[in-house]
Amino acid sequence: MKSLVLNKLSKTYFDPYAGSEVTAVREVSLTVKPGEFVAVVGPSGCGKTTILNMIAGFLPASSGEVLVDGRTVHGPGPDRGVVFQSFALFPWKTVLENVAFGPKMRGIAKGEREKIAREFLDLAGLSAAAARYPNELSGGMQQRVGVVRALANHPDVLLMDEPFASVDAQTRMSLQEELLRIWQERRTTVVFITHDVAEAVFLANRVIVLSRGTVLTEIEVPLAHPRRWDALIDDDRFKSLSALVLQKVRSA
Repeated sequence: MKSLVLNKLSKTYFDPYAGSEVTAVREVSLTVKPGEFVAVVGPSGCGKTTILNMIAGFLPASSGEVLVDGRTVHGPGPDRGVVFQSFALFPWKTVLENVAFGPKMRGIAKGEREKIAREFLDLAGLSAAAARYPNELSGGMQQRVGVVRALANHPDVLLMDEPFASVDAQTRMSLQEELLRIWQERRTTVVFITHDVAEAVFLANRVIVLSRGTVLTEIEVPLAHPRRWDALIDDDRFKSLSALVLQKVRSA
């Protein structure tokens, strides 16, 4: 488990249509504790995905810095795993081969990387699908493979960009419960981007609300684990927290 620190992180770019510089992210400072699950919400265009891409190393910061365990991020690296909205699985590889891909790129021997892959497939209840190909799986199963593929590389920080947005509501709720179960067992530091206020409150220890490229507020979520939708959907504390986060997002 490693900490993640954003220190006055900013991103500007030139907009050819406006003919001027645009600030997408403005001096965002944030500390995510080791093993913490943080959700980031806010209206479209507030900088959520831009921040995630800078943490991942896909985009350079215009100013400020990202630190993982005290080390400055200069580009992509195996210390940060990313799960996208699209499943992004290799269609020509089996489920086992997809999950073993990260360890393979790290030079781990075939027998050991397959052992690692099977361990994570078992963790996600996917052992029976090891020999199948992505097109033989449902959308929900494909996204579960995407999550454990990122975890199998043992990242210090797991970055998730609306990973459940493309599945139906029932599958989404099941995936949220599954993610929390895996997180409770592995305690990986997680940053989760979402538009869904209820999803953010259900998953996170803390919800960060962005507005116009900067942090508007932070809201602690003191709900006990394990969390299940059946127990929380009518819970007054859950409803109150969701309403508070929604109010902050609307004000943004």
